Amino acid sequence: MVVSTIGDSVLVEITSHIGFELATKMANDLVFDKPIDHMLPLYSSRLETTSVKTMTITLKYKHTVEDAALGFYRGSVHEDASLFASVKDYLAIEKGWFSPYLFASSRRPIIPRSMKPDVVFCHGPFLSGDYRIGETLLAESASIISFSPPPPPPPPATPPTPEHHRTLSPQIHVEFPYIVNMFPRSRTPSPEPTLTPLPAPPTPRRLILVIVGLKPHRTLWTTSARPSESVLQYQLLNGCPAIVVPVKVGAPLVAWDTLTLDHLWEVPLPEEGGSEAGTKFHGIVTVLFEFLDLCIDWDRVLLSLKQSSPDSVNEDTIAQSLEEKKTAVQDAVRVLVAGAVRSGSSKQARREVDKDRSGIAMWRIP
Repeated sequence: MVVSTIGDSVLVEITSHIGFELATKMANDLVFDKPIDHMLPLYSSRLETTSVKTMTITLKYKHTVEDAALGFYRGSVHEDASLFASVKDYLAIEKGWFSPYLFASSRRPIIPRSMKPDVVFCHGPFLSGDYRIGETLLAESASIISFSPPPPPPPPATPPTPEHHRTLSPQIHVEFPYIVNMFPRSRTPSPEPTLTPLPAPPTPRRLILVIVGLKPHRTLWTTSARPSESVLQYQLLNGCPAIVVPVKVGAPLVAWDTLTLDHLWEVPLPEEGGSEAGTKFHGIVTVLFEFLDLCIDWDRVLLSLKQSSPDSVNEDTIAQSLEEKKTAVQDAVRVLVAGAVRSGSSKQARREVDKDRSGIAMWRIP
């Protein structure tokens, strides 16, 4: 068990699994010199889930209960493109499987039962702890497909230089009043007018996609919503890589695909060498990629032309073709969905993960 503190907003308690740790050490960040589907096929052993890592994360906040600012997206693969269903399914809870994350931090996610979105996204209220949770899940993932290097560390703060002024001490005023009158008195100069400084440009952000499972802190979900803090268990599968992409200003704070692992486990994988067109697997990948296409800042997407760590990506390793970038990101999404589908054959995943509260989730991070 490992306990660590990230800033003043998040406390992380990790229950380590030997199998997960070995996989993490063996799997470096996945950066490819050829298309991802060739480098990591859907039936690769690296997408086989053999262990689950569970983390208890405490998120601190100071606001009162507010409605979450939610948005809804429905993909173009459906014959009926309408977000609203003609018949309400009062028993369906799948589209809100991620809701406990927002509920526990006093953000009410109101999802109408008449809606049938593919992706639900949230823009607020903002908590700095959301960034910390996303960074923690990224750091604890067994493997990473990164299209954006981490931001450079902030420069060290320099202490202000003290100003030295020569003034007459109060004792001189008392003992030698005539000396004070010997110095000419001048009017204090008025400060020079200055223009109002322009606001700093928005800081570029990234988005992490990860297969994550949620569990309450102590059996009941109500135990996860404490006064001014939420306590949830987050679960990662070692056969499911995380994806990191650069995003535009205004990208969602958090988002999730409405398909749970219970649904994804029933999706058949396409046969090796066979066509994916028209399959349910292809439809899931297409919907996710269409949503990401709206969020990704394609000018900042980096494709490595040789295997290395994301930190070593330089100008010579940037592929300029927009089509190449989109193909690479879509291939990464295929790998992520394939890892989620194949986790259904893992006894560890079926035993430890709540399949109705697990799926593909996204966090915006620095």
